[in-house]
Amino acid sequence: MNLSRFYKMGVPLLLLLSFAWSPHLYAEDTSPLPLGLEDVSPADTEEPSLPGGLSLDEGFEGPLLPEGLDEEVETLHFTVEDEDVDHLPFALSGFWEVRLGARTQSDPNEKEASIGETRVQLQFEQPIKQALFKLTSDFIYDHISDEHEISLEEGRGFIDLREASLLVSPLAFVDLKIGRQILTWGTGDLIFINDLFPKDWNAFFIGRDTEYLKAPSDALKTSFFNSWANFDIIYAPRFDADRFIDGRRISFFNNSFGRRTGRDAVVQTEKKEDGFKENEMAVRLYQNVKGLELALYGYRGFWKSPAGFDPTSKQAVFPRLSVYGGSARGPVGRGIGHLELGFYDSKEDRKGDRPFIRNSEFRFLLGYEQEIIQEFTVGLQYYLEQMLDYDNFLGNLPPSSPIADEDRHVLTLRLTRFLMSQDLRLSLFTFYSPSDRDAYLRPKIDYKVDDSWSGEIGGNFFIGEENYTFFGQFELNNNVYAALRVSF
Repeated sequence: MNLSRFYKMGVPLLLLLSFAWSPHLYAEDTSPLPLGLEDVSPADTEEPSLPGGLSLDEGFEGPLLPEGLDEEVETLHFTVEDEDVDHLPFALSGFWEVRLGARTQSDPNEKEASIGETRVQLQFEQPIKQALFKLTSDFIYDHISDEHEISLEEGRGFIDLREASLLVSPLAFVDLKIGRQILTWGTGDLIFINDLFPKDWNAFFIGRDTEYLKAPSDALKTSFFNSWANFDIIYAPRFDADRFIDGRRISFFNNSFGRRTGRDAVVQTEKKEDGFKENEMAVRLYQNVKGLELALYGYRGFWKSPAGFDPTSKQAVFPRLSVYGGSARGPVGRGIGHLELGFYDSKEDRKGDRPFIRNSEFRFLLGYEQEIIQEFTVGLQYYLEQMLDYDNFLGNLPPSSPIADEDRHVLTLRLTRFLMSQDLRLSLFTFYSPSDRDAYLRPKIDYKVDDSWSGEIGGNFFIGEENYTFFGQFELNNNVYAALRVSF
């Protein structure tokens, strides 16, 4: 590993490695609640959490009137509440945020600023008889983007529709949720094996809030509940791809050019077919058995990010893919352990002899998390990505192409420390691959000023000995950022 890269990150790393905070500060932290991992872990919630707001009529007691007018006070109080209900008959919340960031080094193919945007998110929900309608939308001014045409699928333009869904329960043991929604399952912490729902990798690497790693899906989710098992079926009539790295914001190693490219060579992808020809289906069977969360998964669709190339059209393609897997999660000693595995069946290259299509793979994840001391949690993971039919891959590799390892190993470490009655959170998440000899560090500091105002500073730092490995290719995208948010 190129250790000289660490000198560029001295300030953020020193701040985040201050987990051995002075004892007198730790003593002032009076919160008695035990902590788990950071609330963005996919294993912790079915959907990424969104900032809540205060109801417009919460805690309103009416104006103070002179003594002796108590009856009028009560009448006026209810009159005001009735007027509020008439004007705003739904629950509304959201936030306004400003987020700025810059690269810590020069990248000839990208802008110097890594992020520069302000957004307002509005979220409301409305019960409709036996149903619940939810709508969440972001309104954005993005100074970095050169494209302002609205694309809800790719998340571009001044509107990003995060959710527009209707939830109904036609039977006591059945839920139906239809429309745009955020979907997630699996046990990994920022590593996804059986979670084949779209991700926004650009948002993740430039410093947006971690909730934006999850991109929305347009789908129908049907859930069946039973005492012996629960069953989810998710059907997307049209393929929902990742918001993948294409060069518009993040430079990367481009095999077609044999070098890093960015805005100078934005990736062009095959056009998706209209209608229901390119649909997706995902299923999950799960149950809790004596405190152990067990699940089986299946997926039929496509690689979520481009995993192939058409030399004729010079376009990136999304080959067909099926995935079969399982997971387990439960108490281990004083902490929580999890295990997940999956077989990736690359249906257009099952023999591994097509050089422009990604081979089939076996993926494995083992993790453990524990609160070491009060307000200080540590999480560890080991991840294996094994390429199948490796000999065929080598035998059909085009000349001068980088040679990937048969086994890619990745270790992750999450450190989370809360201070000042949990108003201050220090966190560090690191990926390290001993096989690729590269790493990715995500330091972050969050401070909650009050119930409405909060601030955040952080960074994204990539280290690698080669310019074509998974994390090493992003070395010119190292960045620091800061954000200010007010929730309502």
